[in-house]
Amino acid sequence: MFHKEGTVIIITTFIIISTLIIINNQFNYNLKTFINIFLILILILILQFFRNPEIKVNYDVDYLLSPVDGKIVIIEEVYEPEFFKDKRLQVSIFMSPINVHVTRYPMNGNIIFSKYHPGKYLVAWHPKSSTKNERTTIVLENEKFGKILYRQIAGKIARRIINYAKVGDQATQGEDAGFIKFGSRIDLFLPLNSKVNVKLNEVVKGGITVISSKKN
Repeated sequence: MFHKEGTVIIITTFIIISTLIIINNQFNYNLKTFINIFLILILILILQFFRNPEIKVNYDVDYLLSPVDGKIVIIEEVYEPEFFKDKRLQVSIFMSPINVHVTRYPMNGNIIFSKYHPGKYLVAWHPKSSTKNERTTIVLENEKFGKILYRQIAGKIARRIINYAKVGDQATQGEDAGFIKFGSRIDLFLPLNSKVNVKLNEVVKGGITVISSKKN
């Protein structure tokens, strides 16, 4: 199963690579097989990048779930300057090109803020990428967790952020909230007193791993 955002790229890549293989097969030289294998590998990489596997969402109103697959790279108190304008607990998840790049809503709630920012393309793990890179900021609110901000950040390779969150809509935990093409990062900003259920360098799964919990 592939994400709808990859449809055009997948079809275009398939046509180009198929054409190149057909042309390549018209010639007889030592590297022909190697080139065909290389072209097929490119197609496989594109297909795996846009995969959108079905998951069983770890649904629970007491859970704040990871919005994406990746690795925890930051857990620290920071000043959030765009929406809260105060100190928050930042939890950041880095996605490599081999991760599933679907963004999922981390909790149920009202979408009260959604804004796109053009910007630079620093490597996604750079400290300034959160405020300098191309990004979108989304804020969800519910009675259990209050206001939670998550930010989609484009990386050095990623050049296209897809965001489905619209102000006034209802977010459903685990549902598709967007997509970031080719390597990126997600920043979550939580209240300072939040109980964090993950640790640095932990590998997390979107819609499954519990980032924060209200359960005792």
